[in-house]
Amino acid sequence: MSRIVLPAVTVFSAVGIAASQALADQPKAWGVWMQEAASPTMHQITALNIEVTGIILVVLAFVFVLLGYVCFRFHASRNPVPARWTHNTPLEVAWTLLPVLILVAIAFPSFRLLYAMDRTKDADMTLKVTGHQWYWSYDYPDQKVSFDANMVQESDLKPGEPRLLATDNHIVLPVDTTVRIQTTADDVIHSWSVPSLGVKIDAFPGRLNETWVRIDKPGIYFGQCSQLCGINHGFMPIEIEAVSKEQFAAWLSGQPKQTSSAAGPSRVAEAGH
Repeated sequence: MSRIVLPAVTVFSAVGIAASQALADQPKAWGVWMQEAASPTMHQITALNIEVTGIILVVLAFVFVLLGYVCFRFHASRNPVPARWTHNTPLEVAWTLLPVLILVAIAFPSFRLLYAMDRTKDADMTLKVTGHQWYWSYDYPDQKVSFDANMVQESDLKPGEPRLLATDNHIVLPVDTTVRIQTTADDVIHSWSVPSLGVKIDAFPGRLNETWVRIDKPGIYFGQCSQLCGINHGFMPIEIEAVSKEQFAAWLSGQPKQTSSAAGPSRVAEAGH
């Protein structure tokens, strides 16, 4: 029996891994961890999250063990006359110093990550994002390409497109390219968020915010507006297709220049460029 089960498990696991790589990343049912990292920023976020989670678990285990020991050792039946003291210098130093050391261990990688996320260095191209109630507009100022992106209605979804996440026109970005992302809005505050890329930046009316992203591998990445912006806040998805630089150049050559609400092409990978 095991000779049959083991190969079957291996095959299904391989198929599952291949499918997840083809689709890149998106929210999954009963997910208990972060989406797979696809950018340097997200790799740092994941590493910091693992470090902080480890510290939390160690502190939690220590507190539970200490609490259990106190309940057992100092129960009223074992200590009918409780001990009395007012000061314990070593103990007071320990419970002051240990939390300080823990905070320092968390602070340094946190500051390093915040600096890395905020600093856009040597960008190869720029993507400008404008939030509206309730859709996104995208501009590639260097390439003179513009379009709007609206959520695909459930009745219009194609096979394989996720509900509430697919858009009629989607962003196309080249991999291994530092992209400067600038956000703004024309009505209320929105938030442009793509979890697998480690990007979450507010879009304010009358203000230009800036961050950056560098995608590690081709695929399709999904996000949503993460700032409560009105009745249709939950219907402002973000869809990014990451392709090779050659495919990106081919996609650009087929785009109308300086137009708004232009119908975008099919996915670059499906077009066979």
